[in-house]
Amino acid sequence: MEERYLTVTALTKYIKYKFDHDHNLELVLLEGEISNFKHNARGHFYFRLKDDYAVIDATMFASSASKCNFTPEDGMKVYVKGRITLYEPSGSYQINVFEMHNNGLGDLHLAYEKLKKELEEEGLFKQEHKKPIPKFPKTIGVITSKTGAAVRDIIKTITRRYPLANVILYPAIVQGEDAKGDIVRQIEAANKDNLCDVLIVGRGGGSIEDLWAFNERIVAYAIYNSNIPIISAVGHEIDYTIADFVADIRAVTPTAGAEIATPDILDLNNYLIDSKNKLDKRIKYIIDEAKTKMLNYDKILELHKPINIIKHEKDMLDNKIKNLNQKILSIINENKLILDGKYNEIQSKNPNKLINHNKELLNNKVLSLNKNIKTILDLKRNQFVLAKSKLELASPLKIMDKGYSISMVGNKVVKKTSDINIGDNIKTRLNDGYVLSTVTEVMKNEG
Repeated sequence: MEERYLTVTALTKYIKYKFDHDHNLELVLLEGEISNFKHNARGHFYFRLKDDYAVIDATMFASSASKCNFTPEDGMKVYVKGRITLYEPSGSYQINVFEMHNNGLGDLHLAYEKLKKELEEEGLFKQEHKKPIPKFPKTIGVITSKTGAAVRDIIKTITRRYPLANVILYPAIVQGEDAKGDIVRQIEAANKDNLCDVLIVGRGGGSIEDLWAFNERIVAYAIYNSNIPIISAVGHEIDYTIADFVADIRAVTPTAGAEIATPDILDLNNYLIDSKNKLDKRIKYIIDEAKTKMLNYDKILELHKPINIIKHEKDMLDNKIKNLNQKILSIINENKLILDGKYNEIQSKNPNKLINHNKELLNNKVLSLNKNIKTILDLKRNQFVLAKSKLELASPLKIMDKGYSISMVGNKVVKKTSDINIGDNIKTRLNDGYVLSTVTEVMKNEG
């Protein structure tokens, strides 16, 4: 018998064909936990979906992933819709996811965040709306389940810390669909009664579904509109509800809410002891101050005796006389200084003294003027002698002493042969007179 062997590719294609043509695998609804989640640059989701006993690879392409209204994370439980296919390169089957939703917890979380954001934008969380919690409440209202552990813890804590306070229980359903309406009714009832100084609204711990009544919009508005200050005491320390943000103060547990609402009787006792000590000190201070005032009154009374008053008035009169004498003496001295100044001023303006002074000034100026005139005359005389010497040195007559002469034809000085002609009458100036002559010949220098 001849055996026929298949290639791995052929077998894989056959199995893929079976997957692709099985109507039961065209649309599969799965729930599971995400692991190995990856979000690549193209926008595709790659992850594994698992439960306690099995695991399947999953792919969610960008076109579907973009419609996902939350960010998947490892450990998150989800619902998915998709198609089962075979990935040939690895020979493994996988689910191509079309839709993905949180398995309920995620949806509640989204609703919580959405409502929280809306109420915050409306201003319900603002500190300016918070009412102060009274320090010494006479009556404390408690809105919670009448059968839960929370009410027992609250009443026990109030009784231990501040037994003077009355407690009014407004029993409410705190879990399930009817809880939100019942909580609102009890808050409104407490405000209508107006018997309480503060309200504790809450319950013990539980899942997010158990606590969900305190995440409802109508409960948030009821807390916000309450005229009585409200302490929100829901769940455990890690649990945060919308009521915590709207309330006037949040307590991490119901027991902590009772502690916030009440002063500790031990602290009050210490406060009273301290206040008594302070009061005793104050009384002692007032008594001591009164004694001091009485002593002062004795002194005042002593001063107001007639003999003492007369003596006091006499002393005052003596002081005034002494001051008056000093004032008169001061005025006399001051006026004497003024008169001396005026006398000196008059003396400085005596006409004889002024005439003598001006005469001396005039004589000094005459002497100075004569001295200046002589200096100027000497200077001008020297300048004249110097100018005369320069003029004599430049005079033509001085040059004629050396044998030179000046010839003129009419009024024109002869400087060259072309200035005269034969027959012209020439007047020659010598140092000691003139010579008249007639030109008979003109000779020019050659060369």
